[in-house]
Amino acid sequence: MDQSPETTPTPQRTPQSAARNRPRPRTDWAGLKADLRSAVPDATAALVVTAVIYAVLYVRVDAGTSMTLDVMPFLADADEYWMYWLCQAFGWSAMLWAWITTLFGLLRSSSRWSRMPVGHARIERWHRTTSLTTIGLMFAHAFMFFAELVRQNEEGLGRADLLVSAFVDVFVPGGYATGTGQVAILLGLIAFYLAIPLGLAYYFRARTGARLWRVLHRFILVVYVLSVWHTLLYGTNVWFDGWFRTIVWALQVPVAALLLARLLAPARPSERLRLRDPATRPRPLPAAARLGGRIAVAIGVVVLLGVTFTGRDGGRTPGAEAGEMAVGEGMVWAGLVLLLLVVAAAVYVVRRDVRPARSTADG
Repeated sequence: MDQSPETTPTPQRTPQSAARNRPRPRTDWAGLKADLRSAVPDATAALVVTAVIYAVLYVRVDAGTSMTLDVMPFLADADEYWMYWLCQAFGWSAMLWAWITTLFGLLRSSSRWSRMPVGHARIERWHRTTSLTTIGLMFAHAFMFFAELVRQNEEGLGRADLLVSAFVDVFVPGGYATGTGQVAILLGLIAFYLAIPLGLAYYFRARTGARLWRVLHRFILVVYVLSVWHTLLYGTNVWFDGWFRTIVWALQVPVAALLLARLLAPARPSERLRLRDPATRPRPLPAAARLGGRIAVAIGVVVLLGVTFTGRDGGRTPGAEAGEMAVGEGMVWAGLVLLLLVVAAAVYVVRRDVRPARSTADG
């Protein structure tokens, strides 16, 4: 017997079904807030490390053993220039946290470490929280340099033009136009401004798509390279050859080794290079790019080992006149344009491949 509309029971909507039917947010604000909360202990540890580094720098300056004083002897008064030394401390802790988060990211994306006592999910969460801390430390590093430039002008807080001048020197790419900082600060700013969108792209993956997010996030390694370059070029503590500079180079060896391991055995099966199996062999261009990347990284590991053990990396010699810089500001801008073109090409390829898949699914 047919039921009339009045007697037809209406389906009961459970909270679970309502949650499934609710449209997925385009931006993962909940995930970002959760990661920010989880990053509080990590950021606290970073501040403690920054304080320790500041104390070490202060003691070295007070004792007159800091190599920075060979370059800028007027900084010998650590109490007067405390903002500058705090800027340096934030820079070193930012470099350390960038190293840590890069290691976590490479461990997470490689299949060689599947038997680690810590699961991939926890490593990924550590990677996200340390990435957020790194961005914060990079900003603190730049801000304290800005504060020091303002402090050096007695009327800085009362004259807007001096504030604008300091802001341009510190936060505008190409604004600092004297000495080594003309290139070094430009490299640091490019790294900082790239770290923000590439590091936070994870929380917009619902907008971009998971595949495009993964492609964009791989360029975060460029940020790390630029950060190391900025440190070696402008960190006056490591201008000269010595154990401090050797440590910076030695830290890059595990990064390069993990990158090579990740390229040889990526966690995602679709990214593995299979040249012998015709059924899974990729197209010629992607296969050549993957093979070339593995060879280039392998050569890089050998070079890093050679530089670390020999100590010959082109660093300056105390008392000797420095030669001309091998890379100028124009070359950095050209490299940035080339990088952005590569990123744009990668985005275009991903979106082009996604459209046919969507059309097929809709059909």
